[in-house]
Amino acid sequence: MLSGCSVYNFTGTGKIDAKTFQVNFFQNNADLIEPGIDRQFTLALQDLIQNQTNLNLVSNSGDLVYEGEIVDYRTTPMTATADQQAAQNRLTIRINVRFTNKNKETDDFEKPFEFYYDFPGTGLPTGAVLNTALQTIFERITQDIFNDSLAKW
Repeated sequence: MLSGCSVYNFTGTGKIDAKTFQVNFFQNNADLIEPGIDRQFTLALQDLIQNQTNLNLVSNSGDLVYEGEIVDYRTTPMTATADQQAAQNRLTIRINVRFTNKNKETDDFEKPFEFYYDFPGTGLPTGAVLNTALQTIFERITQDIFNDSLAKW
């Protein structure tokens, strides 16, 4: 009766047919460049997979390979005040991801992942606002990538 429980784990991934994974550097190819977000995102994805699986991170020849690029980084006004000033802005980031499973090619995919963060319209996201925005956006995007590649949700 307990044998069915051995496949399930708390992250919902079930049995992963791999021992290693690699996350290649996600180059920032967006028209608007925010320095350092490429490295920040790459590390966030590595950390999430390490924390939610027992896979070993390798620099090459991984059973699972994540690669891609940041393709969009933009700030847009969302609401306006009576005097036509932005009351709220939205930072949106889109990342194109290519996932390869060397042990199960039917799991391979290439697709974009996108999320946003709304902030007061008094200016551009900088300092603590930018840090909070990036953390929120990267948490959501990395979890979505994890779900699509390993959890199959």
